[in-house]
Amino acid sequence: MIHLKRLILIMLIAVSCQSAGQLKIEGSINNALEEASAAEFIPQSDLIWTIEDSGNDSDLFGLDASGKIVKKMAITNASNIDWEDLTSDKQGNLYIGDFGNNNEKRKHFRILKINHDDLDRETAEAEIIDFTVPKKKYSKDFEAFFLYKDAFYIFSKETKKFIILKVPNSPGKHEAVLNHEFNLNGKHNKITSADISDDGKTIVLLNHDKLWKLSNFNDDDFFSGVIEELQFNNNTQKEGVCFKTSSEVYITDERNGDEGGNIYSFVLN
Repeated sequence: MIHLKRLILIMLIAVSCQSAGQLKIEGSINNALEEASAAEFIPQSDLIWTIEDSGNDSDLFGLDASGKIVKKMAITNASNIDWEDLTSDKQGNLYIGDFGNNNEKRKHFRILKINHDDLDRETAEAEIIDFTVPKKKYSKDFEAFFLYKDAFYIFSKETKKFIILKVPNSPGKHEAVLNHEFNLNGKHNKITSADISDDGKTIVLLNHDKLWKLSNFNDDDFFSGVIEELQFNNNTQKEGVCFKTSSEVYITDERNGDEGGNIYSFVLN
């Protein structure tokens, strides 16, 4: 009996190790989209919304889980300066983070709100939220954000210490507030996308070869709780993450030759 229990324990450990980091391919993103830069799942919809970044049209795409383009919408009043991430609110309104800044010379940034009622249309006008970085802070490259308690939290893309800016969810011009500065342990720590669970209790931050799961934090002191680093089994250019359920996320990566261009699911262990 003791040997049998040991054998069962060894088998359970082996299965756990095999599943750790496993990205399950749900589908291949339509070839018309070379750079799926974001992912967002909204209430009362089966679509995974995505965008392309700078150099592309001002279009919003709705994909099914297999990667097929089901919906395409043109935003008529806002060019794609450098769209980088998507988030949403409980009413199903969608927000585009136009805050990419590779050369770190950009002074003005935008968040574009697409009303839920417009998502069935072929064109829409966005409500525009403008912001600048806080005084005494240098311009940064931002690629990730989410909405929490009616404020946006926007993450800079850094190799070491990054900043998080807080911007209110209201149209108009704002000077962002510095919410936090933090340095994640290890290497390859550039954050390319982020999301928060519907209950506001879990955050995921995406990198090409891993994600960080944040939990048990106090209000918007997001790094005050448990920080778990979950490694993937590949290192493609992952640019989009969103919660599918409270314990599972969707991830998208950009196509590079024969690699990438997929929608993955990933269970948070």
